[in-house]
Amino acid sequence: QVQLVESGGGLVQPGGSLSLSCAASGFTLDDYAIGWFRQAPGKEREAVSCMSATDVRTYYPHSVKGRFTISRDNAKNTVYLQINSLKPEDTAVYYCAARYFYCSGSNREYDYWGQGTQVTVSS
Repeated sequence: QVQLVESGGGLVQPGGSLSLSCAASGFTLDDYAIGWFRQAPGKEREAVSCMSATDVRTYYPHSVKGRFTISRDNAKNTVYLQINSLKPEDTAVYYCAARYFYCSGSNREYDYWGQGTQVTVSS
């Protein structure tokens, strides 16, 4: 059974950091691009990071560049998203998703999705 499971979310103060994990089972991540998305209440789901299968290309929108870092450990079949300097506007449910090889900014082009992990930034 193909599955992605996110973890690591929580409540953090502005300026704090979190490390999110996305563990895959039922398939290996070696040939898959992994994207991280987030969705805040009342807003559309947006892409915040992606890493292609070969790790050659990564993607970050301007809103998170310099604060978000994506990485992967294929031996553990896990992808990580390090989030630093958190802001209240980063509050959202964060999802990881997988598609074959190349990144896409469109959530419609991803084949597998996790259930999401809540990140809340508040003092």
